[in-house]
Amino acid sequence: MNHFFVFNGRRIKKAFFLTVAAILSVAVIWVEKNNLSVFAPHPPAAVYNVPTDRKVIALTFDISWGEKRAEPIIEVLKAKNVQNVTFFLSSPWSKAHPDLVKKIAETGYEIGSHGHKHDNYSQYSDEEIRRQITIADGILREATGKSPTLIRLPNGDFDKRVLRIADELNYKVIQWDTDSLDWKNPGVDTIVNRVVESAHEGDIVLLHASDSSKQTHEALPVIIDQLRAKGYEFVTVSQLINQTETKSKVVQDRSAWNELASPYFI
Repeated sequence: MNHFFVFNGRRIKKAFFLTVAAILSVAVIWVEKNNLSVFAPHPPAAVYNVPTDRKVIALTFDISWGEKRAEPIIEVLKAKNVQNVTFFLSSPWSKAHPDLVKKIAETGYEIGSHGHKHDNYSQYSDEEIRRQITIADGILREATGKSPTLIRLPNGDFDKRVLRIADELNYKVIQWDTDSLDWKNPGVDTIVNRVVESAHEGDIVLLHASDSSKQTHEALPVIIDQLRAKGYEFVTVSQLINQTETKSKVVQDRSAWNELASPYFI
């Protein structure tokens, strides 16, 4: 009987130590996992809005081609004393219209990149994505005297690789929460209603100043007046991002965004 109890005591002791070792192993793994989640950097993400309690909103204008619509929009902004908006300019357009780029810059409006070739960058190799963003950066830097820090990809198309490469090149990818769909030319009232009814604190609004958007300059004064009547203050995208911690929706793949597919350059 004594041998029986000694034998089981050894087994129990061994089992105890094995159990403790297993618990410690699980604890170490759990701690390491939490440390990784706390200290590992978040992957780059596109900014659609910036949550805030302040009644601030960012009007943004994409320009890829044409010379008829940009100037009337600038004049409306000046007439309405809107000093803070953001223009996203494609580099071919900027190179072809240096006077308009200069006017936008001298007026004090923020300028972001709209890329070089107007195509879906998610279809490109890493090397080509980098080349497209870098070419645009050089042209815009030459035109404005400084490199942009914001980029809106052509067609709003991106994937994880595009986000990563843009981040490596010191760019934030900017999307939007409110789409005016002004490029469809649905009528001034429709454009106004889409923007004003969808607007919210920290919103980023997509508008266009390319020649294909023929009604934007007519809708813009009404949009400005109605948003002001609701108490909104106009800020640039950078001001919007900097005024509070960004907690925007995280989207790492925007390829094949069919909703934005259109038969012309936006």
